[in-house]
This record gives sequence, structure tokens and C-alpha cells, in this order.
Amino acid sequence: MKTPQPTANELKILQVLWDTGPASVKAVHEKLGEEKDTGYTTTLKTMQIMTEKGMLSRDTSKRQHIYRAEVSREQAQQHTLGKMVNSLFGGSTSKLVIGALDNKPLSKEELDEIKAYLAQFEKP
Repeated sequence: MKTPQPTANELKILQVLWDTGPASVKAVHEKLGEEKDTGYTTTLKTMQIMTEKGMLSRDTSKRQHIYRAEVSREQAQQHTLGKMVNSLFGGSTSKLVIGALDNKPLSKEELDEIKAYLAQFEKP
């Protein structure tokens, strides 16, 4: 199945479900409300649309429906990064990485993590 490209609002819902695990619309809505006031029916409708798109699944066996993310964080990241590399960086992964590294200062821990990751590609 092709990974659907989540909208900004869909991505916020996915982030809640990735962080908390399966949850009701009410629980997702309350979590989203911590950052921005959104109508309950907007959250419900968005989650229903996401279910139709295959991004979420819904357990209807109990009175309160429970939604689960069917798109992993990694799938969404890979899809979004792929689109970004192609559209903003002319297909150049190195330009994306350099742009990301220039975006803000790195901590020593972050720099060490990046160095360790890159080292695996230099081994014959």
C-alpha cells in the first residue's frame, strides 16, 4: 500500500497516536487541545477521513471506538523526506543534510550520534 501524505492536521493526530498508542477520539481531542483549541467534531471528522485513507484503523467492538495509527512514524518520515529531497533539494540528499545541519547549532551528543551513524557507511 502506498503511504498517504498526511496533512498538517492529520500529522498532529498521528503524533498523538504514536506517542500514546491506540486512543479514543475524545483522548486525541483532549491532547490536541493542549496546544490549540479545535472543535471535537473537527477531530472526529478528520479521524474518520484518515480511517478511509488507511492511515488509521478503528476498533468498533466497544461503545467507545478506539483508533490506532496504521502508518508508522518512520513511514511518514521517509515519505515526507523523500518528497522534500525531490521538491526542495533537487533530489540531493546531501543538500538536505547540509541544510538541516545549518538550521540550528548541534549539541555534542547530537554531533557524536551523527558521526557514529556516518561511520557505518565508510567501512568497506
